[in-house]
Amino acid sequence: MFRRQFLASAALLAQPAFTPLPFKTWQTVDGPDSAFFLDDGDIVVSEAANSPTWLRSEKQYENFELRAEFFIKGWMDSGLLLHAPRHGNAQDAGFCIKLFHKQEAPKPEGMGSIFPLVAPKTNNVKSKGEWNEIRVLFDWPRLQVWTNGEVIQDLDVTTNPELAHRLRQGYIGLQSLSYPIRFRNIEIRELPNTVKWQSLYTKPSDLAANWTVEEGKAKWSPMGDTLRADGLGHLMTRERFKDFALELYVRASKHSNGGVLFRAEGSGGGKPHYEIQLHDVEGAVYPTGSLYGIQRAKYPHIPPETWYLFQLFVKDRRAVIRVNGETVTDYNALDRLDDGHILLQAHQAGRWIEYKDIRLRPL
Repeated sequence: MFRRQFLASAALLAQPAFTPLPFKTWQTVDGPDSAFFLDDGDIVVSEAANSPTWLRSEKQYENFELRAEFFIKGWMDSGLLLHAPRHGNAQDAGFCIKLFHKQEAPKPEGMGSIFPLVAPKTNNVKSKGEWNEIRVLFDWPRLQVWTNGEVIQDLDVTTNPELAHRLRQGYIGLQSLSYPIRFRNIEIRELPNTVKWQSLYTKPSDLAANWTVEEGKAKWSPMGDTLRADGLGHLMTRERFKDFALELYVRASKHSNGGVLFRAEGSGGGKPHYEIQLHDVEGAVYPTGSLYGIQRAKYPHIPPETWYLFQLFVKDRRAVIRVNGETVTDYNALDRLDDGHILLQAHQAGRWIEYKDIRLRPL
């Protein structure tokens, strides 16, 4: 008996400790710095700020346990963001646990939901000027959430088609919807990662290590974590890939033209390949996210010179293309099943396109 108690105690001691996430380490995104402020030790949402403004943690997390408290008095609306992206739609690319004042029957858009898709098991919120406890345990693919000591979410996110392709890693975030909700005692402990990413471009030295110019006279300029292209040409990975998840951020000048090629032997001249168009013209035959020559995408409205999240999932005959957390193309009849290179395209002189944080994992 004593041996069992000792082993149980040793296991608890071996777990990583919780680390506080103080306000000074957070960063305001898509809004003014005044959108969140500190009052009597609490993080408070300013009533002058609004969506899509949010506050993000200093670092990104994959698997973790998070504990915090939030204060509700009267009508209040906010969200706790998980796996939020560096750029783009934080709510749809990652996960949003809705924090809402209404004590009502569980709804997909209500308190405790994975907004706006999965209703909680129960609605457990105190909203008459009271503090609420929230606990989140994310150990991919299992997501568990408790409020005030009661389980409100417990699901395998990969079983939900709307959640399965969301980010595996990202920031913790607090959402601003202009209601003065308060947060305190935010702390986290990291759990072991369960996925390994291959970095294709995060720093200038990655350009020569992982890529080669395949054709054309485009200028490829490494600028810190950003790879800028201008002109006409293609950059090709030195390695070949077959089934994979690819993530990167893209930004381009107005009406620019670029692309991502996969399972490619090259870019033209009859060389086999698939091409995903990056072209911000709504009336184009194949706008951003389209599988060029095969399937037109649902057009994503992205302002020029704005960073957005681009995701590509390739598995056997299927290709899923997501932009800012929205699936814009889902095609299930690929006939080229061999491995191949990944290429980045610059397609128009004088209209630049930038790529950054390019990473890949096998599927």
